[in-house]
Amino acid sequence: MPDSRRQFLKHSAVATAFLGLARLSNHARAELDDDSYRYGKLVDDPHRIFDLPAGFSYRIIGRAGDYMDDGLRVPGRSDGMGTFEGPDGRTIIIRNHELEKDLTFEGPFGLQNELIGKIPRSLIYDAGGGLEPHQGGTTTIVFDTKTQTVEKQFLSLVGTSRNCAGGMTPWNTWLSCEESVEKAATATPDDLDNRNEQPHGWVFEVPATTETGLVKPVPIKAMGRFNHEAVAIDPRTGIVYLTEDRNDGLFYRFLPSRKGDMTSGGRLQFLSLETTASAPGDPMDTRNWNKDTANPFPVNEARKVRWMDIDDVESPADDLRRRGHKMGGTRFARGEGIWFGDKELYFACTNGGLKQYGQVFRYRPSEAEGTPAEAQSPGEVELFLEPNDKAVLHGADNITIAPWGDVVFCEEGPRHAGLRGVTPQGDVYPIGRNRYNSKELAGACFSPDGTTLFVNIYDPGITVAITGPWNV
Repeated sequence: MPDSRRQFLKHSAVATAFLGLARLSNHARAELDDDSYRYGKLVDDPHRIFDLPAGFSYRIIGRAGDYMDDGLRVPGRSDGMGTFEGPDGRTIIIRNHELEKDLTFEGPFGLQNELIGKIPRSLIYDAGGGLEPHQGGTTTIVFDTKTQTVEKQFLSLVGTSRNCAGGMTPWNTWLSCEESVEKAATATPDDLDNRNEQPHGWVFEVPATTETGLVKPVPIKAMGRFNHEAVAIDPRTGIVYLTEDRNDGLFYRFLPSRKGDMTSGGRLQFLSLETTASAPGDPMDTRNWNKDTANPFPVNEARKVRWMDIDDVESPADDLRRRGHKMGGTRFARGEGIWFGDKELYFACTNGGLKQYGQVFRYRPSEAEGTPAEAQSPGEVELFLEPNDKAVLHGADNITIAPWGDVVFCEEGPRHAGLRGVTPQGDVYPIGRNRYNSKELAGACFSPDGTTLFVNIYDPGITVAITGPWNV
């Protein structure tokens, strides 16, 4: 299938998939517990790693502590992932690792950082004075879906901090986001224990390549220094949309000086809702936390927006959102995953809503997005979903769209974390369940050919490849 056709189908499926999630919120709870739908009940895994329906199987393709092709160790805390088409039908997987500098027991260099000499120091973003190198970054896996084997696995970005999520670009790179705002060390007496060589809180670009080796770590500073979570790019305009994982975060967009060149500079802006006398709800606050408010922010009501420039985007004070609030920026409750569809995008807020179980917003860009003409026909944002029912949405975070148009989401349960699917009709069904421990699942994504679903057991860090009779 030509790439353009495949991308069109992928983008078109997003709106249909999220419509199914909205319909799910109207279903009775009894329907949510029907484990016989679509693929059948989950079968207990005798190896106690991952339960799947009959006819499905998994293979562990990465485990924290294993040695990789570069002689380094697979890092732990595997989080967001993206997949790309490689040569000869190969799938290239880029995987984030949400590690901090003190987590050497899960880092790539070994418990005492004894392997750090295997790579040039110039390729470590923050080596911590040689004593406390930052352990976060990305690993790359070259995978053959036909044989279900790993051909290569290597470290591709290192020295960063808490690489949580990110996003894929149309030009086959991965944008890895730091969910950290640690400062660089200063010479002041109250900062003697800080060995950081660099400030953190940036986005880094990692190419999808089969060539073993680390990318030179260059922070995209024009995208701002804040508690980054995820990004999505409009392929039509090249504009980058960014979420902020804070209880009072903003929703941002980045206008690169040159489309497709993230290092060319650009403008960072935040979303501000236009105010009207007749519109209920606080245009400065979408979180709906106050149960006593007379006018909560409404569901399924589109609001026109304006985008406002913010300066000093590299501020060491972690104050972009606070300055934005004073200028009229709209608050969101922990912006998380973001997905671009056909002329619209969706983003999740982890603890928004009356019961703080999560919200999903939809943004429809202006036809003149990013140009002066958008003032006459601005983009619109709406609160698409706020079910206030944790059986429907609970801590909205890692969600992906299956090639056939279902939403697949990672969930956290009281005993075992699971994978569930939601059809466009709003029917929910189980796909898998973490039997290894009670830790969350993360990074769910499909191979470009639709045959394989990859997912991480976040901690200690196990990546599995799942195959079976998908609806491809």
